[in-house]
Amino acid sequence: MSTGSKLSGTEAGAQLDPRRRKLLFRSWHRGMKEMDLIFGQYADMHIATMDEDTLNEFERLLEVLDRDLFKWITGEDKTPEAFDTVLFRDLILFRDKIDY
Repeated sequence: MSTGSKLSGTEAGAQLDPRRRKLLFRSWHRGMKEMDLIFGQYADMHIATMDEDTLNEFERLLEVLDRDLFKWITGEDKTPEAFDTVLFRDLILFRDKIDY
C-alpha cells in the first residue's frame, strides 16, 4: 500500500491512465453518499500510486454492493475473510480521517 498526495478529482483524473480514471470515477459515483465520500476521497489520495495488485483489489471492492460495504466499514457486520485485507483495513482507518 502506498501513499499519495491529495489531488482534486479533476486534477487526479487528468493525470491518470484510463483504468485509474475509471476507478476514480466509480469511487465517486457509488450510489450511497457515505460510500462516495469514503471511496472517492480514498481514491483521490491513493489511486495514482497503487500497484497492479492493489488496483485489482480496489476494483474488486468496487464490485461489492454499497449496503454490504457500509456494514463492513462501520462494523455492523463482520467483514468476510475474502475482503478482510490490508487495503480494506486501510479504508476503515481512512473513514475516521475524512471530511463528510
